Amino acid sequence: MEWVVFTAKTVAEAKDQALDQLGVAEDDAEFEILEEPRPGLFGRTRGEAKVRARVRPTTPRAKPERRERKKKTSSEGTETASVAPKAPAAAKTGKTGRVNQSADAASGEAAPRPERKPRPERGPRPERDDRPERADRPPADIEEVGAEAARFLEGLAAALGVTAKADVRRDDNDLEVLLDGGDLGVLIGPRGSTLLAVQDLTRVASQRRLGDHDSHLRIDIGGYRERRREALTRFTLQIIDQVKQSGVARALEAMPSADRKVVHDTVGDAEGVVSRSEGDDPHRKVVIAPAG
Repeated sequence: MEWVVFTAKTVAEAKDQALDQLGVAEDDAEFEILEEPRPGLFGRTRGEAKVRARVRPTTPRAKPERRERKKKTSSEGTETASVAPKAPAAAKTGKTGRVNQSADAASGEAAPRPERKPRPERGPRPERDDRPERADRPPADIEEVGAEAARFLEGLAAALGVTAKADVRRDDNDLEVLLDGGDLGVLIGPRGSTLLAVQDLTRVASQRRLGDHDSHLRIDIGGYRERRREALTRFTLQIIDQVKQSGVARALEAMPSADRKVVHDTVGDAEGVVSRSEGDDPHRKVVIAPAG
């Protein structure tokens, strides 16, 4: 059966469409992935999946061994001679001096393989003692790291058509870059998921590029972290009151490490309750329980 091409958002959906149209089970079909969706910016995907499929062909039966043709007698009593096999063609010799294998195959004999010349033995590789050692890089300037992070964030906002200004705040080895301006929601994302990705990109563009291994860089966009901290603190205080009244532990929804730290700090300032984290990222969550 001929191949048929299907297009969908994902490879799995394209395969399902193919199985529906071909009317067979997955074990009875063959697939070939022509294109896959490509990862885009901030976790989005670009393009579509393209798959071609067909019904898996059945295995052909083995050909029976050929028997020599015998002379057949016609109905008039005359004999018909079998067709004599053609004489094998003479072997052709190419420029390399090797005998053409097709001629040997026609004659039924395997072509002898030319002898390979032994490779000369290689001696030990000389040690490269003359290679200069890499000089240690000087420690990165934290002020320069902060300025580079600010330039990257402002350039990223400009690429999205948003005018924004970055402000750098330093406390010893801690750097906080605050980006504020127009509509920056696209750089924040649902529950700050895009903000965390932008923070990783900013660290690559500033700390790693300049060789900074000492400072701790943190970014905030449009005051989201501060608003999130205040809202999460109020929510945690409500859960603490419920746990105290009921005496039953409560598990919060999964959240990133920065939000979990806000919860743990809020519980640490309260009396009669304790908190702990359970699970693995990205499904790690905080449990608030009565003390003791």
